[in-house]
Amino acid sequence: MELRQLRQNEFEASVKLSEYAFQYTLTSDEKESRKKHFKPEQFWGIFDGEELQAKLTLLPFQIYLQGRVVDMGGIAGVATWPENRRKGHVSTLLKHALQEMKSKGQTISFLHPFSIPFYRKFGWELYTEYKKYTIPVQKFPLKVEVPGRIVRDVMDISILDSMYQSFVSRYNGTLVRDEAWWKQSVLEDDGHSAVYFSADGEPQGYVLYELNDKSIECDEFIYLNEEARSALWTFFANHDSRIEQVKMMMVPGDDQLPYMLPDPRVTQEIVPYFMARIVDLKSFLEQYSFEANREAELMISVKDSVAPWNNGLWKVSVNEEGRADIIQLPSHDEAQTDLSTDIQTLSALFMGYKRPRELHQMNRLNGNPLKVAQLESMIPVGQTFLMDHF
Repeated sequence: MELRQLRQNEFEASVKLSEYAFQYTLTSDEKESRKKHFKPEQFWGIFDGEELQAKLTLLPFQIYLQGRVVDMGGIAGVATWPENRRKGHVSTLLKHALQEMKSKGQTISFLHPFSIPFYRKFGWELYTEYKKYTIPVQKFPLKVEVPGRIVRDVMDISILDSMYQSFVSRYNGTLVRDEAWWKQSVLEDDGHSAVYFSADGEPQGYVLYELNDKSIECDEFIYLNEEARSALWTFFANHDSRIEQVKMMMVPGDDQLPYMLPDPRVTQEIVPYFMARIVDLKSFLEQYSFEANREAELMISVKDSVAPWNNGLWKVSVNEEGRADIIQLPSHDEAQTDLSTDIQTLSALFMGYKRPRELHQMNRLNGNPLKVAQLESMIPVGQTFLMDHF
């Protein structure tokens, strides 16, 4: 068996495996489009001779974390032929991907799991969820008069992206989008957009949506202020002669719209979504922003059986500026340990998905309750979100 990157002439073999594993069939046009964007250096496969046995895609992304841009390695397209399962191929690919990401300075990794328990075994953990709303017309927010104007079907990526960045950069784990990503993965040929421009001509919010029979399906609802949110909802309400409801397909977990509705009894669903994994604990924590003006020191024992460079006892010293000095101690002396946990738990914790006290109550973070409280005070409160898929 050989582990290597795919070659340009192995596109067909890659597509064939994906179609079988994920149960879809590409049309000739779709296949030709994918071939144009095929980057073999992003694909890793296990080969028996020239035969592709299993593969994954390793995508170079950037995300927002605490308002800063951080390099992230996205895992996608993990697939193996059924006759090759339980031979350790996927395990080999994932371990190799972690080494690749570490060497490239991608300190965090995301993936969308086919099975959450499966990827937890390799150190990934849920880091975000989103809400879905179904709101009937009679329960829409009240229509309002606004000083600006709505413009439909704006496809200027620079306008949309400026609002997107302003909205999502306050969340942890949102994707930094480039123009190619907007074109290939966000904007749809049969979709619509609407942008709210303020009275002075500044874009303040947008929606991406589709009209389906008696319903509007809204994929993205971005607003920079309440004026924009009200204007966009009034725009949706002005479809009331042809729709019965709006389905909000992906809303941040901290969204407060139901409370603001005249009647908040609408259908709401919380959907667990992507998983995250700290790839390189030392580098990740060195770029992390802890609470300032609170010098602190903790000894944290970390279990990571898949990425051994993270495994062991770590001394975390935080200065008044909120920057950390991270030292891996040569010996694993339990008497020195303040807190003990695994890499999955730390990934959820430092992304801002769960708090130290919550994890301590779940027995996912063990140790002295006073040290748990200290860690609680060291980590800024954050909200996770992701609007994209790969």
